[in-house]
Amino acid sequence: MTAPIALFVYRRPGYTRRAVEALKANPEAAVSPLHVFSDGAASVQHEPAVREVREYIRGIDGFASINIIERDRNLGLAKSIVSGVTQLCRDHGRVIVVEDDLIVSAGFLDYMNGALDRYADDERVMQIAGHMFPVSFAGVRSDAVFLPITTSWGWATWARAWRYMTQGRELYDWIADSESRRRQFDANGSFPYFEMLEKNVEGQISSWAIEWYASVFRRKGMTLFPVRTLVSNTGDEDATHSVRPEFWASQLDPEFRVRTFPAPEINGRAMGMLERYFRSRDGGRHGVGRYLKNAFDRFTATIRA
Repeated sequence: MTAPIALFVYRRPGYTRRAVEALKANPEAAVSPLHVFSDGAASVQHEPAVREVREYIRGIDGFASINIIERDRNLGLAKSIVSGVTQLCRDHGRVIVVEDDLIVSAGFLDYMNGALDRYADDERVMQIAGHMFPVSFAGVRSDAVFLPITTSWGWATWARAWRYMTQGRELYDWIADSESRRRQFDANGSFPYFEMLEKNVEGQISSWAIEWYASVFRRKGMTLFPVRTLVSNTGDEDATHSVRPEFWASQLDPEFRVRTFPAPEINGRAMGMLERYFRSRDGGRHGVGRYLKNAFDRFTATIRA
């Protein structure tokens, strides 16, 4: 059985259309149930665009079934995703998650469903990732690798893993209490995750993604990543921050497929290559911090300008 797809949309009809067409290019779409979560308008100015998105999604076809959830108020991206994923995990035991500004490859659903089946009973595996940074994994002889981090750009999980999703101060306090934990959480000091977790606790950002990563980190979980991305972010014309997309943007290769799945263990060589990539960007950790603060503000903040 194919996993249900959760598509989260707001007020970007053009982006939503492209995201849906990319999903439909996957052969598995025809046998996949699609659940579209349409957030309510945050302001009167957003209402026309929200209505346009809803007119479009009511006409979607090409999936096994279409279920549209139209929020009567604005939850914001973080609450919308957490509640939607929780609902589908409860009802179906697993879920594939896509947002409206993501373009997936034609091999995305095959990979997601195959991996969800392959690692369904392995408690250590907590997420399947579709996105990969533009890193060359020279010498890594695998189509996919396990890493101790998570992603928010095209992913999947199971109810058994999502039940550990923890929000609030608990995980922040636990990580803050240990210098070694903070460094490990920061991908050996290469990636400023803890800074964003701190900003989330302080209310400066509202990010489900950093809380999910902290939840996986606490459980010593891992994520399966393709060595070449199966997801591209189309950008955001509504962004309030100036960001440099080349840090995380990867070009889709229409021919790439994940054909074999590795044993469930962290690939230290691949993780080392990723850490070197993080450190190399814009003068190291502080430069990465600026990129990622903007990225989190842009793609996981509750309020969209």
